[in-house]
Amino acid sequence: MSIPKELRYSQEHEWVRVEGNTVRIGITDFAQSELGDIVFVELPEVGAQLTANEPFGSVESVKTVSELYAPISGKVVAVNEELNDNPEYVNESPYDKAWMIVIEPSDLSEVDNLLTAEQYEQMINQD
Repeated sequence: MSIPKELRYSQEHEWVRVEGNTVRIGITDFAQSELGDIVFVELPEVGAQLTANEPFGSVESVKTVSELYAPISGKVVAVNEELNDNPEYVNESPYDKAWMIVIEPSDLSEVDNLLTAEQYEQMINQD
């Protein structure tokens, strides 16, 4: 299972990549493996305001529907439209092709409250 060291992670299994003044968000390899084959992804519109720890969308797999939670607060500036036609990217490439949204954070320091790769790995190994 892949847990890239340069990313930060939420307890709800979202990953965060800081890219200058924006933050790219997706779900982790662990999350996609637990969900099974992803068949649909629902994401917010560009311009939506997100609040940390509040739902911003959902992923539907053959097994279940799971809400996506914003790891930090901010305004959505990009949405990965590719996932509309290719939800399987979430299973195939959770950290690259399957990024979900890019936000302008309200407070970039919120990223510091997220888990490091090591902390995330410890968390999922305890479950």
